[in-house]
Amino acid sequence: MGREIIDGLARDHHVYALGRRAAELEGLDNVTPVPGDLRAGLDEGIELPELDRVDVLVHAAAVAEKFSVDSASVEDWRAHMDLNVHAPAELTRVLLPKLRAAGGIVVFINSGAGRTSYGDNVVYAASKHALYALADGLRLAEQDIRVSTVAPGPTDTPMLQGLQDYNPAHVIAPAEVARAIRFVVDTGATTQLTDVQVRPRIELNQRVK
Repeated sequence: MGREIIDGLARDHHVYALGRRAAELEGLDNVTPVPGDLRAGLDEGIELPELDRVDVLVHAAAVAEKFSVDSASVEDWRAHMDLNVHAPAELTRVLLPKLRAAGGIVVFINSGAGRTSYGDNVVYAASKHALYALADGLRLAEQDIRVSTVAPGPTDTPMLQGLQDYNPAHVIAPAEVARAIRFVVDTGATTQLTDVQVRPRIELNQRVK
């Protein structure tokens, strides 16, 4: 999904792609890879290149593992909250002056789990609930920027592969999520799309078996 998002934005933006696998993006037009581990950066400081302005900030990194309240350890909770909530909060804080100056937009990639909790996936769901609170609070506090949440349902990604069996033809293609993000980014300066739900054409629990 991250690669599709980058491709969609690099058409007319210069993209700085921060992540552990940034080296895979070497040689792409309008893309500067920025290697780094967001979770490690919370303690050591997130190192970013010098930027004149920031028009768009997309938070797409996430971890999802199945845990119930009974099976999750404190470390499991911390790992999910660090990457899914604390890292985007800190990265946004660091870049806020540039975002304000540019009248930029922050896009948080959430999930269908952000509005519904699951007994066997409560840690991930809780982190995504918290991410909604982060986005909504940021929107209220920062009137010089726009803040949007894009929440895909089940999407054909390695993350979903680690959570359940599925037919790729029945879930969302990553390119469709990237198109939704591009639509949000292209919204005019006088409006903001606060919460965009991207769902499969037919919900998985409604498919005839």
